[in-house]
Amino acid sequence: MRKNAAATLILVLSFMLIIAGCGGNGNTSANQNQDNATKAEKPESEAVSGASKASYTPIDQLQDKYDIIIIGAGGAGMTAALEAKAKGMNPVIFEKMPAAGGNTMKSSSGMNASQTKFQKEQSIEDSNDLFFEETLKGGHGTNDKEMLRYFVDNSANAIDWLDSIGIRLNNLTITGGMKEKRTHRPEDGSAVGQYLVSGLVKNVQSKGIPLFVNAKVTDITEKDGKVNGVKVLFEEKDEKNIAANAVVVTTGGYGANMDMISSVRPDLKGLVTTNQEGSTGDGITMIEKLGGVTVDMDQIQVHPTVQQEKSYLIGEAVRGEGAILVSKDGKRFTNELDTRDNVTAAINKLADKAAYLVFDSGVKSRAKAIQQYEKMGFVIKGETVEALAKEMGVPADQLKSTLDTWNGAVKDKKDAEFGRTTGMDNELSAGPFYAIKIAPGIHYTMGGVKVNTNTEVVTKDGKSIPGLFAAGEVIGGLHGQNRIGGNSVADIIIFGRQAGIKSADFAKAQ
Repeated sequence: MRKNAAATLILVLSFMLIIAGCGGNGNTSANQNQDNATKAEKPESEAVSGASKASYTPIDQLQDKYDIIIIGAGGAGMTAALEAKAKGMNPVIFEKMPAAGGNTMKSSSGMNASQTKFQKEQSIEDSNDLFFEETLKGGHGTNDKEMLRYFVDNSANAIDWLDSIGIRLNNLTITGGMKEKRTHRPEDGSAVGQYLVSGLVKNVQSKGIPLFVNAKVTDITEKDGKVNGVKVLFEEKDEKNIAANAVVVTTGGYGANMDMISSVRPDLKGLVTTNQEGSTGDGITMIEKLGGVTVDMDQIQVHPTVQQEKSYLIGEAVRGEGAILVSKDGKRFTNELDTRDNVTAAINKLADKAAYLVFDSGVKSRAKAIQQYEKMGFVIKGETVEALAKEMGVPADQLKSTLDTWNGAVKDKKDAEFGRTTGMDNELSAGPFYAIKIAPGIHYTMGGVKVNTNTEVVTKDGKSIPGLFAAGEVIGGLHGQNRIGGNSVADIIIFGRQAGIKSADFAKAQ
């Protein structure tokens, strides 16, 4: 009996193990789907990070040649890859960092565009000409006008293209230097960067475009005056020559390279930077070796609202949704939605060169990025204005007077103190009340390599370098001496698309 019982038990256990084994093997895709669903429920930052780490192309799938090589997996690079793939090409993306996204991941406020379908749906009257004029004014008239014209005229198409691939930016706000609501954000009002990168990575993966990380391109090669590939270092140890008919450089700017910044702007030495560590100007250096030229290298944007301890950008959308800036005395001191250079100058005139963003629960509900700032410990809270003042260490009576005056200006639609005309749709009167301490920090490099509207890299004599294209923050000229908030995301999508299309046309002709 004991033997029979033991045998029966063994059979049962064996059967259970077989079932378990079959279930494990047979339901792999189902388990993966469940894992993916779990990831989708996590916060955007976790979802992007998790998906990225799990799904980059393994090195054993590397080929010796591709139609198009794209250097850099930020917004411009992934956009270029998708457009090149759509034209029948076989592109590859090499990213030197361990994850895709670049500075695009840090984008907060949104993407500017004019005459869009979403503006029309919300009865916002805007025009490409107004967008052009306001951007030119913001850049102090020094923008490359041909590039700017292409930029504004193709902005609405870029919004449509993103929408067509599942990246919907239909929540509108306003940024400094603009008169109309043309800053497009995700539907829930959250920060644009992580949402955009997540969507682009998903599309790159679904199209089967290889994306290698920890893959640092060290040189762009050429033969007979034509670009023909790159040298790429994998995991900092294994260098390979990869051939291509065209190369697109989307390596970003040089905002994290303090040596490069100090060489052209020694006055900025010592400032914090909001840039991710990979923004070191590699692409500019490689392009210069091939005869490409740079423009506006000393034009480096300092953003007025940066949390200093973590060097973290506090997006312009917070002001666009109604926040004000006050000094340590609890007083307003500038038009908060003036251009970034002017707001920065106003903060730097204060005794401690720092200020507070002050807002209420209404602003918090409309600018979803504030949730992230809270998680990072940046946000000061008070149930009443007086309680907030105490937490900030500013005079309570003065802060109360400042908010009363501001709310009166909102009600009358007239800011008699500083002439602000935008971001005045709602009073700051709904408690709890909040503040974030900020000061200026290095944010964006307007300078870079010179390209034409076809994104072809050009030489000193204005001739294009055959097979070499560039897009995103690596290029210069578009923004002039000051970039309007929301224009960088538009830049990477508009010119990223153009680089993908034009490099594909070139590659096909070879």
